[in-house]
Amino acid sequence: MSQAEAIPAATVIVMREVADGPPELLMVERSRAMAFAGGALVFPGGRIDPGDHLLAGAHEDAAARVAAIRETIEEAGLALGLDCDADTLAGMRAALHGGDSFAQLLTQAGLALDLDVLVPFARWLPYGLPHRVFDTRFYLARAPEGAVPQVDGSENVRLCWSTARDALDSADRGEATVIYPTRRNLERLAPFDGFESAMDHARRFPIEPITPFVESRGGIDWLCIPEGLGYPVTAERMDRAVRA
Repeated sequence: MSQAEAIPAATVIVMREVADGPPELLMVERSRAMAFAGGALVFPGGRIDPGDHLLAGAHEDAAARVAAIRETIEEAGLALGLDCDADTLAGMRAALHGGDSFAQLLTQAGLALDLDVLVPFARWLPYGLPHRVFDTRFYLARAPEGAVPQVDGSENVRLCWSTARDALDSADRGEATVIYPTRRNLERLAPFDGFESAMDHARRFPIEPITPFVESRGGIDWLCIPEGLGYPVTAERMDRAVRA
């Protein structure tokens, strides 16, 4: 599959401050029935739909932000960049699951999106894989005060708040499945003590498409990503890497 066939997508790393420790990240476990990353622990997100462009115009980054907000409502019942009460949010989530237009729902509720609550973090664009390839933009967002996310029970079967280190440890113990891009991003997020430090770090690096590549080292194949984009770990042995 070529890069031209990649499906535009967006995902958001929702971060919750914790008084006595590192911040927690919202993660969802995808249903094993899903064609892509079935059973894996990931951040909320999904493909950019034509309707997202209706709200954002032709600018791909803005459309990706709309998609990230919409998908987080659908998957976790969590509103980012929206000032609405719990009942309005619940009704909007149900309507989105029913196929209603996000733009129409916002108009009916008299709501506007604040896209600036999302901070660009990364962009991953693999290719040459035997399944659908996604051109995914990653964003950081601070969890709304008092937010209580809820699993959707279809695309995902479980959600949790977890520190980046705890999620990595769970994967290492075989208690969770973490695919290659998620692992690299968790490693990148693990050192931060809060949202502000993560945001400052993200703004120091360019947002360039990250395309993993295979490199032979001492007769062993490693799955690698480019240096200089903020990732502390840029290579993993192919026989240990988990791909979607």
